[in-house]
Amino acid sequence: MKRAALAMLANNISPPNLSIMQDEGFTLGRVRIEILAGLTVALALVPEAVAFAFVAGVHPLVGLYAAFLVGLITALIGGRPGMISGATGALAVVMVALVAQHGVEYLFATVVLMGLLQVLAGVMHWGKFIRLVPHPVMLGFVNGLAIVIFLAQMSQFKVPGSIASEGHGMSGGEWLSGVQLLTMLGLVGLTMLIVWGLPKVTKVIPAPLAGIAITAFVVIGFGLDVPRVGDMASIEGGLPTFSIPAVPLNYETLRIILPYAVILAAIGLIESLLTLNLVGEMTGKRGGASQECIAQGVANVTTGFFGGMGGCAMIGQSMINVKSGGRTRIAGIAAALFLLLFIVAASPLIEQIPLAALVGVMFMVVIGTFAWNSFKIMRKVPLMDAFVIVLVTVVTVMEDLAVAVVVGVIVSALAYAWQNARRIHAHTRESASDPGARVYEIEGPLFFGSAEGFVELFDIANDPDHVIVDFERSRVVDQSALQAIEAVAAKYEAAGKALALRHLSRDCHKLLTRAGHLMIDSDDDPDYEVAVDYSVRTGILGGGH
Repeated sequence: MKRAALAMLANNISPPNLSIMQDEGFTLGRVRIEILAGLTVALALVPEAVAFAFVAGVHPLVGLYAAFLVGLITALIGGRPGMISGATGALAVVMVALVAQHGVEYLFATVVLMGLLQVLAGVMHWGKFIRLVPHPVMLGFVNGLAIVIFLAQMSQFKVPGSIASEGHGMSGGEWLSGVQLLTMLGLVGLTMLIVWGLPKVTKVIPAPLAGIAITAFVVIGFGLDVPRVGDMASIEGGLPTFSIPAVPLNYETLRIILPYAVILAAIGLIESLLTLNLVGEMTGKRGGASQECIAQGVANVTTGFFGGMGGCAMIGQSMINVKSGGRTRIAGIAAALFLLLFIVAASPLIEQIPLAALVGVMFMVVIGTFAWNSFKIMRKVPLMDAFVIVLVTVVTVMEDLAVAVVVGVIVSALAYAWQNARRIHAHTRESASDPGARVYEIEGPLFFGSAEGFVELFDIANDPDHVIVDFERSRVVDQSALQAIEAVAAKYEAAGKALALRHLSRDCHKLLTRAGHLMIDSDDDPDYEVAVDYSVRTGILGGGH
């Protein structure tokens, strides 16, 4: 059922032009599509990078350099062609406190350490643990992130300059009103209409790029008074230059930056790996988690030395890239190079692009990203899974992605443990091979959650002198299970009765052996290869009772 839910998610978020499930090779047509997709992504990266730089309290170029460097390096060596990385809001909200207290140089040092931690995670293959994220958490992640992307666009409906002077969040700045607001909404609607309708007519040019270009032409041609990219901040600058962060190389510096670096590394990897899985579902690709960890780490180390604020995968821009036809590394590389071109040579032109066009593209990303089928899915999946979907969505919006994923995984794990704890039960019968003995046939896993229930299964006072516990339909999982067996053995021993264990699998055999218990092998159960039948008397299982 959960696989079906994820399949429904993938079908829901997949854009119309996804018939190409594999790279078509580097033909002229393919390269053209990739470059145009990269150009579209680059245009969408500019306001995002500037806005996130404002959030972090640093100069806009710090965000733009991060978008260029992180985007370029991850496009070259990342684990999933088609993914786009850059400066993100999830990282920016963590950075703002560090910048406010210690300055931007400490931020650069933190980004370098963050990258080293991510490289370590990749080398240790910790990226594989992303598979522990349940599908309901993935659904909640997608829905929550779609809402976050939508809310992030609201700041573009404010009077230019008021956000920078009064605050960077939703609470700062004055909202547009009157004719200017209506014009802005009309242009957003025009862009969305183009993005939706153009693929039905032609696919020669990516629909998001056409939407931006046509809307920009209308605004510039008619001289409409609406916010433009240049109203946020000037993006003009030179090439990023190498510089070692100007911080003391001592323990005190490490004490300051390490907590931030750990949090940033975790958030960056979680968002990147979840985006990797999502893009993989859309493009039919698998694997690459460890490679993506290393790529993100190398990118952030480099960014820290070149005056960037660091970054991670961006689901919104990744969706734009995939929707525009980007399938190979060319699109990501082109996006980074176009962004650099905007900074060093084309800033006057890019600053004339209306924000309404970029907002319209992002709104279409929101519509395509949100798992609308999740409303139907939640009526079909177990109640706890539906609760996790809603919980992760809400926490993503109210807090941040990393907290939401951790909370979702913990709740899912606890729910799974509770369900398995309730599965433990036993069937009792008289032994055919040992007259007078009672057999307890245990069913369900024996672990920390079911250990107490296991102990309560036995009627020690009314059992005969010889009792057999058959684990053929059960499994001993952890130390709590061993302790539960010992507790039952001690009670039977105190009552002067003998206890025998049968049909323990090989891994159970190893657990009991490592715990120092005597094991007597038997060949009465070839399916398990190792089965045991031994009496629990003084010193055998009770550790010298």
